[in-house]
Amino acid sequence: MSATSLRSGGLRRVLLLAAVLLVSGCSATQFMYENAGTLIRWRATSYLDVHGEQSRELDARIAAFLAWHRAGALPQYPPIAEEAGKRLARGLSRDDLDWAWARGRAQLGESLRQAAVQVAPLLDQLDGGQLTHLEQRIAEDNRKFAEENLAGSEAKRRAERAKRNVKRLQEWFGTLSAEQRERVRLYSERTPLTDALRDADRRRRQAELLAMLRKREAIRRLADWAEGWDRGRAPEYEAVSRVQRAAFFELLLEIDRLLTPEQRAEAVTRLREFARDFAALAQGPGAAEPGRR
Repeated sequence: MSATSLRSGGLRRVLLLAAVLLVSGCSATQFMYENAGTLIRWRATSYLDVHGEQSRELDARIAAFLAWHRAGALPQYPPIAEEAGKRLARGLSRDDLDWAWARGRAQLGESLRQAAVQVAPLLDQLDGGQLTHLEQRIAEDNRKFAEENLAGSEAKRRAERAKRNVKRLQEWFGTLSAEQRERVRLYSERTPLTDALRDADRRRRQAELLAMLRKREAIRRLADWAEGWDRGRAPEYEAVSRVQRAAFFELLLEIDRLLTPEQRAEAVTRLREFARDFAALAQGPGAAEPGRR
């Protein structure tokens, strides 16, 4: 179970989709994974205006990344999911959440690096028109981000955050009680909103990416840039992010203390099912039991 939701704009969304498609919490893990190539290509081509040989190269590079992921990343997921289930079953501590954060960050960074290694040679081939297309798509993303996260009053945005967090928690634990919902509301009321700072950081990262591609330096620099998705933040954003993460961890610990046996069992069962799915998927296409979730 992820403690945070990692977001970005522009091309990094392609890399992020490639990296965390499997662990997105989707209820159709096998279907999503077996169709990952199609999904990643659809997302990538909304940013990359490639045709002919470049289009075929993109397909080959997506296939190479997914082959690496099945052989190199998937086998690591079952023990992580099993361990997470054990920790949740006995009741969470701050050490457990720190462990989950560190493991999730490490897995994400590794996959982002591998995705970047694959796509970098293609990105260094992009001409001026293709880079303009990418820049325009990033600008569209920024407009959408502003509409979804920066519009409206502070009270409205806090209410929307509470609603999102209730939805995410209920995906794991089932229906929350009134007391559990109130804890989520209080978290949202008291914790700083980071959307404006996040928007500024997204734009910084996008500018770095576009400058890199214009200089045709993706092969040399993209892997480190992608793996270091949270480096180089403004001090204010870094400080607020730490405060927000600590507050969210406290919320999770409060919810954990309020879980009913049925809620805890539901989440533990789901983690164990994920572990079984990951292990089966690592064996090859079609190995996971169909229709189990």
